[in-house]
Amino acid sequence: MSRPPAFACEAARHRVLAANSLRFHCLEWGSPERPGLLLLHGGAAHVHWFDAVATAFQDRFHVVALDQRGHGESQWPEPPSYRTEDFARDVVGVMDALGWSQMALLGHSMGGHNAMCFAAWHPARVGRLVIVDSRPALPEEELLAMLERGSRPLRRHESLDAAVGRFRLIPPESTADPALLAHLARAGISERDGTWAYRFDPACDGTRRPADAWPLLPKIECPTLIVRGEKSTILSRRTGEAMAKGITHARLDEIPGAYHHVPLDAPASLVVLVERFL
Repeated sequence: MSRPPAFACEAARHRVLAANSLRFHCLEWGSPERPGLLLLHGGAAHVHWFDAVATAFQDRFHVVALDQRGHGESQWPEPPSYRTEDFARDVVGVMDALGWSQMALLGHSMGGHNAMCFAAWHPARVGRLVIVDSRPALPEEELLAMLERGSRPLRRHESLDAAVGRFRLIPPESTADPALLAHLARAGISERDGTWAYRFDPACDGTRRPADAWPLLPKIECPTLIVRGEKSTILSRRTGEAMAKGITHARLDEIPGAYHHVPLDAPASLVVLVERFL
């Protein structure tokens, strides 16, 4: 009798798609004949951020987790181009490559920001939207700190174990299972020229140009679920409530005890909310 997979990626199909002259790595579950559900990770993250939730939806959806440009196993654009508009164009290209005319869209953190902008710019292509602990705009001081962080060279380590040992979440607060965090660390590291480094283009932070999504919220036409971690320092309850008022068909739900990294801190609770909404 075979054991059930510990993480969703063990049951996934790996796929590489071409869009906007870049190669994009995806994990997919479920039958391609089912409605599409696209999962977008946060900044400096990768597809495995959804390894505790993705398989919950595979019986109803063709689920695809996308390594966004400059992240995970997807290609780094040269020269660097990390505007919100670039990420949104990639989603259009990925949808077209998958043959999806419309989809359900879930994004966490940076992925949530990209998702809300995409839904506003392409309302006909999103049937339902889930925004997980993400804000419409970054405060100026946080954007400056991100740009400064992105000016540093890629950090290299002498061994895989050393690289895993230096793995940290940003922000660091989390109640995630240590085994899940160790899995994320190993999945997000690759060998480069005899050293080990994280699968993330520093220029994504150093040249990021996030759109101000506040004026875009009224343009989102689909039913929208906003999910906030109760202890999140990123999405305040006040901001979440303002977002829910700005989007015509939106509601805000909060997950008790979770910090910003909701798919890691409270995957089961997130699945319950999203399943009910979808």
